[in-house]
Formats: sequence, C-alpha cells, structure tokens
Amino acid sequence: MHPVQLAGGLLAALEGRGVAADRIDDVVLGTVTAVGEQGGVLARAAVHAAGLPDRVPGMQVNRYCASGLEAVTTAAGRIAAGFDDLIVAGGVESMSRVPLGADGGPYATDATILKPWSLIPQGVSADAIASKDGFSREDVDAYALQSQQRAAAAWEEGRFERSIVPVSTPDGVPLLDRDEHLRPGTTAEALAGLAPAFEVFGKSGFDAVVRREHPEIRTLRHVHTAGNSSGIVDGAGLVVVGSAAAAESLGLAPRARVVASTSIGSDPTLMLTGPVAATERVLARAGLRQDDIDLFEINEAFASVVLHWLRETGVDPERTNVSGGAIAMGHPLGATGAMLIGTALDELERRDQQRALVTLCVGGGMASAMVIERV
Repeated sequence: MHPVQLAGGLLAALEGRGVAADRIDDVVLGTVTAVGEQGGVLARAAVHAAGLPDRVPGMQVNRYCASGLEAVTTAAGRIAAGFDDLIVAGGVESMSRVPLGADGGPYATDATILKPWSLIPQGVSADAIASKDGFSREDVDAYALQSQQRAAAAWEEGRFERSIVPVSTPDGVPLLDRDEHLRPGTTAEALAGLAPAFEVFGKSGFDAVVRREHPEIRTLRHVHTAGNSSGIVDGAGLVVVGSAAAAESLGLAPRARVVASTSIGSDPTLMLTGPVAATERVLARAGLRQDDIDLFEINEAFASVVLHWLRETGVDPERTNVSGGAIAMGHPLGATGAMLIGTALDELERRDQQRALVTLCVGGGMASAMVIERV
C-alpha cells in the first residue's frame, strides 16, 4: 500500500468520526525517510488522496523515531498560540517500500561526521546499553516475550478497536484489519534461537567506538535480535488536536489535553538512553511527579531501552507498556509517536485513569516525551 494511501485512508475516515473536513486548518505528518514514494510533502499528497478540500495544506516534520509525537506537539503549540483551531497531526512510514536509510545523509554515509561525533548504529547502541547495565540475553528475551504476550492479550480483549482503521485499497477493497507483525505463539525457546542482529556492525569497528567513549564497558555483548528489537513495518497514525471552541462547535467531546511536551539531546554513542532525561524534564515542565502518572508508554525500539528506563526511573513495570509495544507490533518510524498517544489514551479510558506519559528514544542521541491528561 502506497504511503500516501495509508495516510489518506486515515484522513478520509475522519468525517465518519465527526471531524468536518472543511474545518481542518492543517495536516502535520511525521515521515522519517522522505525520499522516493515518501518524498516531497507527503501530507499534502495525502490531503488530495483523501478528497479533502483544496484549502487544507500539509506539512512534514522529522525528528526520527519521535516524528509522530513531534507533529502532535507542533499542532498543540500552534493551537495554544491561537494560530489555528483544528489540526490533524501524526505520521506515516512505509518501511517496505522506502527502506530505512534510503535517504542517505551524513549519519549513514559520512565518516567525517560519524567518527568525531562517535555515532554508531542504533542496534550496537542497544547492545552497549545492555552490556553497561548488565542485562543478559535472557533478560532482553524475557522482556520481548512479555511484549508479545501483552499485545496478544490487548488484541484479544479488543483494546485497540476504537482506534484501528482497516486498510483498504483506494476503491474500497479491504486488505488488512489487524497488525501482521504480532507473534502470539512466541516462546522463550524460539527467541533464544535467534542470532544476534548487530554483531556484524560491532565487529566492523563500532564496538571499538563504544569502548573508546565508554571504557567502563569492558565487554560488549551483542544480545539484540530480530525477536527483541522493534519490527520494521508500514503504518500510519493520526491525532485530532483542536481548541475547546473548535470541539464545541463541532459537537465533539474532548478526550484529553496535552499537559506538557519536550525534546532533549543525549549521549550520541549510548543514544537510546535519552528517554530517562526526557521523562524527568517533561514531568518538571508539567509540575508533576511520577506518582501522578497512571500509565507510561516508552517506545520499544529495543528491549534494553525499556529495561534501562525502568531501572533508572524506578517506574512500576505494571504501569508501563501494558498493551505491548513495538517489539510485538512494529515501529513505523514516522507514525509511532502518534500511535502511542492513542494507545495510552484508549487505555486510560478503559481503566478510568487520568494521566499518561509517552516517550521515545531518537536517533543521533535525542529523546522526546509528552504528558496527556483526560478531560
């Protein structure tokens, strides 16, 4: 399915949910690999594909894995400033049609950038975090198994039904109504049989970069595999962001508000540790403590990312990624941030709880976080 059609299908579904197309001020989409079929301003193409009025513009944003969250932050800021009333924000990524890294760029291709900044492939960074923290292969596999089990239970219980929009061809032929990446039959034995995915990169010289920058990591163990890392998938997600006045005029009941949002830079070698600092900063900006948050969604880029965050924050694992995550369901880069907002909000409503915190690690040594609150 072309990424324009993935995003356009969601935009077309908005009117059936009470969002009048002629009231949309903008469409802001995150797309990480914006070349080829995802090149140009895909959001504007999706507006045409959805049959929205010509007056609706489109904008693209890119903060790597947090692009979907950044799109929502951008929309919320513009509405809070009074510049707009109603923006549809989120993201789309077709990683099957436009492979990760297809856009090139200095991080991927220029040694004069990589070496001085000590940037390494994310999988090697995940392995370095596991080695530094002492997480074994059994530890990361156990987390992956839990993600699969929680996601399978969530799908079985219909927790995602309110937010899932089936994928159909442009002429209405149904193609998909359930995530394909799920493997509910996963076992610890099956996970243990998978080969390390990033050892080849480490041996090519990046293990040496880790040891140079972090000499405390004496032995770097490559523990991440296809089974305990996020899935490479296609997907799209949207969040409708509007002012109270816009909601009232459309007869829509607001579900939540953005309390605070932030992004930070972090160690470019251990680049996936940023969600710890992002969590602390967004809570401070919101004037809240961890105990004020009912649910946490941290993107499962790799198992060690979540395990590190849990260790450093001390958050109860039973309040974290309670419906599984990207290890089980996949990580369509530009869309994931918006998807996690929807997942968190649906679960807050199901449990009749109040606040959730969403955070994602970001390539190049960054992280983003947002706190939402039911209204």
